[in-house]
Amino acid sequence: MSSISDRVRSLIDQSGLNLHDFADQVDLDAEQLTECLGGTSPFSSVDLAVIADEFHVSMDWLLTGVEPPLAVAARTTTGKAAEALATARDYVARRADLDKFGYPQPWRPVSPAARSGSVYAAQGEALAKSALRAVERQGRSVSQGSLLELIEAVFGADVAVEPLGDGFDGLAAMGQDAKLILLSTTSNPARQRFTLAHELGHLLADDDQDVHLDRDIFDRAQKNDPSEQRANAFASVFLLPEQSLREAVGAARLTRERFGALCCDFMVSPETLAYRLLKLRVIDAGACDYYKRMTVREAAAVAGRVEELDRRVAASEGKRLPGLLVRDTRAAYEAGKATLRPYASLLGVDVDALRDQLATDQDNGGAA
Repeated sequence: MSSISDRVRSLIDQSGLNLHDFADQVDLDAEQLTECLGGTSPFSSVDLAVIADEFHVSMDWLLTGVEPPLAVAARTTTGKAAEALATARDYVARRADLDKFGYPQPWRPVSPAARSGSVYAAQGEALAKSALRAVERQGRSVSQGSLLELIEAVFGADVAVEPLGDGFDGLAAMGQDAKLILLSTTSNPARQRFTLAHELGHLLADDDQDVHLDRDIFDRAQKNDPSEQRANAFASVFLLPEQSLREAVGAARLTRERFGALCCDFMVSPETLAYRLLKLRVIDAGACDYYKRMTVREAAAVAGRVEELDRRVAASEGKRLPGLLVRDTRAAYEAGKATLRPYASLLGVDVDALRDQLATDQDNGGAA
């Protein structure tokens, strides 16, 4: 059975570097690396974290020789899905490494009792109601502010946004040490928002899979998949809570202008809102068919809120690093449990430039 030293030696061989150059790249001197490889002294957790980060392997693999399922999926998948999986694998590996440094995923699932029920759509609705209660307990609302930040704050899942290419909405990655939602940048903020809620539904339902890829969350072929039925039902109820929606609709006749305003208020697509109102028997099938044909931009236009939509489009087209992961990676560095290199690579900046910036900030009393 191979040891940690054997696995580090395999990395040296694969890198094509000699021992001195490899040692220099992972912030060790050659003598210290030789001692670690020979078993005279053990690799420290910081040493292994730097090696893992620099050579794109997980701490789990270095410690046990076993690749996490997500790493295997990333290695064996091709195309845009491979790019998405590789990005997710990197974030999940970083989170697993932080767990070993004493910074576990702050995951806060809802009560398992909310997942009861034999019909998957009903399970999703019950799960959403339980999740909404968790949101309300923290004095928050799903229709106000950033939903990405809310999910990180309330449920403790990492949320990232990356350019994953056309035809790929997002994924949910789950494991013992990490809970991650990865979304694609898009010019359709309502679709991105529904995808976010959909992936949260997968995480909270604790679907029995290490990664759930969603190339198209509205693909008709997925309607027969029980986990997709549950996740879609969850997203609909989570984004459009019955009481809030009924109060917003009011007793007056629903007009096209009012419908457009509701789409903007709840930040959902006309199709999502129309089907939810039909489900609640607020409108009939004919009205649902009429309203669902509107586009997101048409809804904003009839409500006089195009500028608001444009701001949301700009936000949904931007890349976002997982906020909790960034926070904890910096905390591990500041506590002396990791070097600056993992934090710099996560931010995508040069480590020496970041070190200078942090020193400058400290000299200025912490001001940016």
